[in-house]
Amino acid sequence: MAAIADYVDGRAAGFPIRRVDVASLAVLKTADPPYTALVGRVIESVGRIGKYLVIRTVPGPDSTADPVISLVIHLSRAGWLRWSEQLSQTPPRPGGKGPIAIRVHCGLPGEGFDVTEAGTQKRLAVWVVRDVGDVDRIASLGPDVLACTREEFGAILAGTTSRIKNVLTDQRTIAGVGNAYSDEILHTARMSPFASAGSLTDAQVDTLYDAVHSVLADAIVRLEGQTVARLKSEKRTGLQVHARTGLPCPVCGDTIREVSFSDRSFQYCPTCQTGGKVLADRRMSRLLK
Repeated sequence: MAAIADYVDGRAAGFPIRRVDVASLAVLKTADPPYTALVGRVIESVGRIGKYLVIRTVPGPDSTADPVISLVIHLSRAGWLRWSEQLSQTPPRPGGKGPIAIRVHCGLPGEGFDVTEAGTQKRLAVWVVRDVGDVDRIASLGPDVLACTREEFGAILAGTTSRIKNVLTDQRTIAGVGNAYSDEILHTARMSPFASAGSLTDAQVDTLYDAVHSVLADAIVRLEGQTVARLKSEKRTGLQVHARTGLPCPVCGDTIREVSFSDRSFQYCPTCQTGGKVLADRRMSRLLK
């Protein structure tokens, strides 16, 4: 999300929002202010809070006088942002079967972006708010993982008995890590996804904390300057275990394994992370005896 925010910020900040087309009213989770209030306002900055994209706008010469109105976007698992230098001027068809949910005309004339969502599970969400704290999901976020000190990170882990995989991806506990990078972090830390967070030793917490920062820092550097269109493919090239089921682990050569649930899955290396034991691939997964 940081890479998307940086890319859009570099192309849209300082420019007005010329038009907003909404193809799916279902993605809008707020009605006051209306999305039309964004038109004519100037994009002050584009950033992120956890995994939420925040487009902050200020009044333009022909817009509402609200000091700040923010467009907040959560892409969920199947959503994406597509920037175009030749954005179609034809509004997407409301209620159509295409992937486009909203279209925002901003940046230089003719530029802007579509927010899209693939698949049938519609979880993409968009808010238009005067205060980002009005987005209940943001208000309930835990501290940003990269802003946590080692002591704060350790205290969060010590306060739960949940599996470490769940802790890393629970945005209410620690914000900013998704499914893919949690797999990468645990692989780098050589830690089982099913390890109990509250049972980790100080040394293990140190290792995990370092892995969080090294994996995310590497991702930020690798994705910096990439176009939005290339971010997904570039992200995949840097992954060692996530989405690599059946391929050899680049560290030890063992076969990458997968645990699947009804609507998600994660990957790991048995040799690097579970002492060679294979995790059962079913909803109530546990270590095979």
